[in-house]
Amino acid sequence: MFRSAADNSDNTRFYDVLGVSKNASPDDLKKAYKKAAMKNHPDKGGDPEKFKEVSQAYEILIDPEKRAVYDKYGEDGLKNGMDNNDFMSGDPFDLFNSFFNPNGFKRNGKRRGEDIVKSLKVSLEDLYLGTSKKISISRSIICSECNGKGSKSGKSMKCGGCEGRGVKFTTRHLGHNMIQQMQNLCDECKGSGETIGDKDRCSTCKGDKVVQDKKVREVIVEIGMEEGQRIIFSGESDEAPDTEPGDVVFVIEQREHPKFMRKGDDLFYEHTLTLTEALCGFQFVLTHLDGRHLLIKSDPGQVVKHDSYKAINDEGMPIYQKPFMKGKLYVHFSVEFPNSVSPDQVKALETILPPKPLSQVSEMELDECEETTLHDVNNIEEEMRRRQKFQSEAYDEDEGEPGGQRLQCAQQ
Repeated sequence: MFRSAADNSDNTRFYDVLGVSKNASPDDLKKAYKKAAMKNHPDKGGDPEKFKEVSQAYEILIDPEKRAVYDKYGEDGLKNGMDNNDFMSGDPFDLFNSFFNPNGFKRNGKRRGEDIVKSLKVSLEDLYLGTSKKISISRSIICSECNGKGSKSGKSMKCGGCEGRGVKFTTRHLGHNMIQQMQNLCDECKGSGETIGDKDRCSTCKGDKVVQDKKVREVIVEIGMEEGQRIIFSGESDEAPDTEPGDVVFVIEQREHPKFMRKGDDLFYEHTLTLTEALCGFQFVLTHLDGRHLLIKSDPGQVVKHDSYKAINDEGMPIYQKPFMKGKLYVHFSVEFPNSVSPDQVKALETILPPKPLSQVSEMELDECEETTLHDVNNIEEEMRRRQKFQSEAYDEDEGEPGGQRLQCAQQ
């Protein structure tokens, strides 16, 4: 039976271990874990028990569900709410390696290879309807002639350059009795820790242990997918001896559409109306992404304002993995006004349109007013920049005139 949070005294210990407050964000937790794990790692002379404690605290607090249970019920709640074997579900060294070097060495000595990441350019129609594309992938595979040994005999020698470690250590003096030790991949054995004699090299891979291969994959773009979504082929990246292959990852990149714009599960369509259409009604045919023709029209007497939106339900994007559900289609209307109207048209319009408001300016006030002239401005931002530039140049010219004497007089 769970105890209440009020009865617990152990729902702050994990926060104390990482040195963060109870309202710490995930980013705060990651920064604190990185600092504490590096400090306490056994390979760096740290305390193994403290390192395990830090890893346990981070694993619990970084998981939203486990953190919520811990905050409310403490460590007893975690132990009661899950199998004891799952309380610390992973090896702290594996957690450390996955955090600091996801493509690096694992504790069992086998490292994970790099992922192959490719951009997959698709159209909005492809995302609306779904599609598949066949793509050729070039990668390295284990040489079948020598089974990844690199030699005819299957034997190799320890690399003399790195003494079989695969890495070389160099020391640099920084001054004031400070030195920096650096670790680099061995350039002689390329990190394998072993070398092969010239005569014993495999004739197929030339001692490289891998050969180049091309593989065609059918990449399926599901209905409703969106830009940035990843399609993953696990373990199909480059192969190498004693290495777990990485993944081949396709990242969806949507090409810009000339008519439609997507925002989540909704679609936006731009359409321009004449003033007559906006006031008296309109109809036009919209060709959708799947080729269907939609009749878009306004009801008699309905006025469409400039920069307004109208929505059509269930005509937006299909929802990913729920293709029979769709978002909305928004039509954004712009109203195009005529450049001018004749005096006769003005009189005709005044008989139809609502009357103009009565003037609030008296005859006496009109006599005292100065008339102004309105000028067309095509681009207000450009107009303001041009004026500011002119004023700045005029100011600089004034500053260049002999005015030092006037300033001196003012100071006397």
